[in-house]
Amino acid sequence: MTWLITGGAGYIGAHVARAMTEAGERVLALDDLSAGVPARLPAEVPLVRGSSLDGELLKRVFAEHAVTGVVHLAARKQVAESVAQPTRYYRENVGGLVTLLDAVAGARIERFVFSSSAAVYGDPGADLITEDTPCAPVNPYGETKLAGEWLVRAAGRAHGISTVCLRYFNVAGAAAPELADTGVFNIVPMVFDRLTRDEAPRIFGDDYPTPDGTCVRDYIHVADLAEAHLAAARRLAGGGGTGDLTVNIGRGEGVSVRELITVIGEVTGDRRPPLVEDRRPGDAPRAVASAARAAAELGWTARRGVHEMTESAWRGWRLHHGS
Repeated sequence: MTWLITGGAGYIGAHVARAMTEAGERVLALDDLSAGVPARLPAEVPLVRGSSLDGELLKRVFAEHAVTGVVHLAARKQVAESVAQPTRYYRENVGGLVTLLDAVAGARIERFVFSSSAAVYGDPGADLITEDTPCAPVNPYGETKLAGEWLVRAAGRAHGISTVCLRYFNVAGAAAPELADTGVFNIVPMVFDRLTRDEAPRIFGDDYPTPDGTCVRDYIHVADLAEAHLAAARRLAGGGGTGDLTVNIGRGEGVSVRELITVIGEVTGDRRPPLVEDRRPGDAPRAVASAARAAAELGWTARRGVHEMTESAWRGWRLHHGS
């Protein structure tokens, strides 16, 4: 098999490419390099520069590389940005997926793994979110991911494509320092950035209905997430994944923003108290996964904890920022 990874030079994509390559899978990366870094990719992984919005390019890539499966990661993913730019998010996340699925169907590719998100659930008010929890996204980013799942399943039924939708919870950490997240959009690098500039971390809202008033999230190490993609791809390649499967990818443990900042202080040695600012639009109070289905269907369970995530992310931050 040959797997095309869209967004393959990105933070998550490069981890998936490395995990799959090290497991003996043949991998090809497609990335427009708006956020991707070519040096992240293993030397043996070819990189095609381009977008999933480019249908003609996709047709050529599928034919020239004899692609037999797709792992679709390329997307815009910032909640606040999606609130401010909803049309851009629908155009790139949903429109790009439409173009990609048309090309997949035309090339008779029968295996498709889709990068979804816990944002599809919105604010369900559940202690643990299962895959059967009703989906009611509270921001355009989550809406585009839910619409993406609908498209993936519909295309699968129409064209005989076996599909897996992976609903990520909050991703952090790095399998190696050179693969670390170089953006300052997720909470761990955002706190690192503040500390590096000799500023206190920020908490966006401390009046949520949670034990300490700050948002509670399920944090998953990116290396565990990459292994989940490998498990999904192998399920499809082995013929055991006919039809469609949707699974949460998380640890099943909640950590509040304030608790996470405490861990970051322990790892970095900078324990200054955080500043509390206004809530951000689109943030749900709590989002913690039930990971039982992933264990049962994929044979996958997260193995790394929050302290290990933070330590690995800090090593990567120091490499890239010289601190």
